[in-house]
Amino acid sequence: MNSSAEVGGAGLDTAKLAAAALLLVGGIFAFYHFAAYSVLLRVIALLAVSAVAAAIALRTDPGRRLWQFALDARMEVRKVVWPTRQETLQTTLIVIAMVVVLGIVLWIFDLVLMGILRFLTGQGG
Repeated sequence: MNSSAEVGGAGLDTAKLAAAALLLVGGIFAFYHFAAYSVLLRVIALLAVSAVAAAIALRTDPGRRLWQFALDARMEVRKVVWPTRQETLQTTLIVIAMVVVLGIVLWIFDLVLMGILRFLTGQGG
Protein backbone atom coordinates (compact mmCIF):
# COMPACT_ATOMS: atom_id res chain seq x y z
CA MET A 1 0.00 0.00 0.00
CA ASN A 2 2.76 2.41 0.88
CA SER A 3 4.85 1.58 -2.21
CA SER A 4 1.96 2.32 -4.57
CA ALA A 5 1.50 5.73 -2.97
CA GLU A 6 5.19 6.46 -3.50
CA VAL A 7 5.01 5.41 -7.14
CA GLY A 8 1.99 7.65 -7.70
CA GLY A 9 3.77 10.57 -6.05
CA ALA A 10 6.85 9.99 -8.17
CA GLY A 11 4.71 9.91 -11.30
CA LEU A 12 3.04 13.16 -10.32
CA ASP A 13 6.43 14.72 -9.59
CA THR A 14 7.64 13.63 -13.02
CA ALA A 15 4.55 15.15 -14.65
CA LYS A 16 5.06 18.42 -12.76
CA LEU A 17 8.73 18.58 -13.74
CA ALA A 18 7.85 17.85 -17.37
CA ALA A 19 5.17 20.56 -17.30
CA ALA A 20 7.66 23.04 -15.84
CA ALA A 21 10.23 22.15 -18.50
CA LEU A 22 7.68 22.47 -21.30
CA LEU A 23 6.52 25.79 -19.92
CA LEU A 24 10.09 27.05 -19.82
CA VAL A 25 10.83 25.83 -23.35
CA GLY A 26 7.59 27.43 -24.54
CA GLY A 27 8.56 30.71 -22.90
CA ILE A 28 11.97 30.68 -24.57
CA PHE A 29 10.35 29.87 -27.91
CA ALA A 30 7.86 32.71 -27.47
CA PHE A 31 10.69 35.09 -26.56
CA TYR A 32 12.31 34.54 -29.95
CA HIS A 33 9.06 34.10 -31.90
CA PHE A 34 7.77 37.54 -30.91
CA ALA A 35 10.99 39.34 -31.84
CA ALA A 36 9.01 42.23 -33.33
CA TYR A 37 7.76 43.26 -29.90
CA SER A 38 9.66 45.28 -27.31
CA VAL A 39 12.59 43.52 -25.68
CA LEU A 40 11.49 44.77 -22.28
CA LEU A 41 8.06 43.17 -22.64
CA ARG A 42 9.55 39.91 -23.85
CA VAL A 43 12.02 39.80 -20.95
CA ILE A 44 9.27 40.51 -18.42
CA ALA A 45 7.12 37.77 -19.97
CA LEU A 46 10.04 35.33 -19.96
CA LEU A 47 10.79 36.10 -16.32
CA ALA A 48 7.12 35.57 -15.42
CA VAL A 49 7.02 32.23 -17.26
CA SER A 50 10.30 31.21 -15.59
CA ALA A 51 8.89 32.10 -12.17
CA VAL A 52 5.77 30.00 -12.79
CA ALA A 53 7.91 27.09 -14.04
CA ALA A 54 10.15 27.37 -10.96
CA ALA A 55 7.09 27.45 -8.68
CA ILE A 56 5.77 24.28 -10.31
CA ALA A 57 9.17 22.58 -10.09
CA LEU A 58 9.55 23.52 -6.41
CA ARG A 59 6.29 21.72 -5.63
CA THR A 60 7.97 18.39 -6.40
CA ASP A 61 10.11 16.29 -4.08
CA PRO A 62 13.32 16.90 -6.09
CA GLY A 63 12.49 20.60 -6.15
CA ARG A 64 12.04 20.72 -2.38
CA ARG A 65 15.32 18.85 -1.91
CA LEU A 66 17.09 21.30 -4.25
CA TRP A 67 15.65 24.26 -2.33
CA GLN A 68 16.74 22.73 0.99
CA PHE A 69 20.22 22.16 -0.45
CA ALA A 70 20.40 25.83 -1.50
CA LEU A 71 19.36 26.93 2.00
CA ASP A 72 21.95 24.64 3.59
CA ALA A 73 24.65 25.92 1.22
CA ARG A 74 23.76 29.50 2.11
CA MET A 75 24.04 28.66 5.81
CA GLU A 76 27.47 27.09 5.25
CA VAL A 77 28.70 30.14 3.31
CA ARG A 78 27.78 32.30 6.27
CA LYS A 79 30.07 30.16 8.46
CA VAL A 80 33.13 30.81 6.28
CA VAL A 81 35.74 33.17 7.70
CA TRP A 82 36.62 35.34 4.72
CA PRO A 83 40.10 36.90 4.50
CA THR A 84 40.53 40.59 5.13
CA ARG A 85 41.45 43.01 2.36
CA GLN A 86 45.05 43.13 3.57
CA GLU A 87 45.35 39.31 3.62
CA THR A 88 43.89 39.11 0.13
CA LEU A 89 46.26 41.77 -1.19
CA GLN A 90 49.31 40.12 0.39
CA THR A 91 48.37 36.69 -0.95
CA THR A 92 47.77 38.11 -4.43
CA LEU A 93 51.14 39.85 -4.43
CA ILE A 94 52.88 36.66 -3.30
CA VAL A 95 51.22 34.71 -6.10
CA ILE A 96 52.19 37.33 -8.69
CA ALA A 97 55.79 37.37 -7.42
CA MET A 98 56.03 33.58 -7.55
CA VAL A 99 54.65 33.51 -11.08
CA VAL A 100 57.24 36.06 -12.19
CA VAL A 101 60.07 34.16 -10.46
CA LEU A 102 58.96 30.84 -11.92
CA GLY A 103 58.64 32.44 -15.36
CA ILE A 104 62.22 33.72 -15.15
CA VAL A 105 63.50 30.33 -13.97
CA LEU A 106 61.73 28.53 -16.82
CA TRP A 107 63.03 31.11 -19.32
CA ILE A 108 66.62 30.55 -18.12
CA PHE A 109 66.08 26.76 -18.22
CA ASP A 110 64.79 27.10 -21.80
CA LEU A 111 67.82 29.17 -22.81
CA VAL A 112 70.21 26.59 -21.35
CA LEU A 113 68.46 23.67 -23.05
CA MET A 114 68.31 25.55 -26.37
CA GLY A 115 72.05 26.27 -26.11
CA ILE A 116 72.79 22.61 -25.43
CA LEU A 117 70.58 21.54 -28.32
CA ARG A 118 72.24 23.98 -30.73
CA PHE A 119 75.67 22.78 -29.61
CA LEU A 120 74.74 19.11 -30.10
CA THR A 121 73.16 19.66 -33.53
CA GLY A 122 75.88 22.02 -34.76
CA GLN A 123 73.50 24.92 -35.53
CA GLY A 124 75.19 27.31 -33.16
CA GLY A 125 77.60 28.63 -35.81
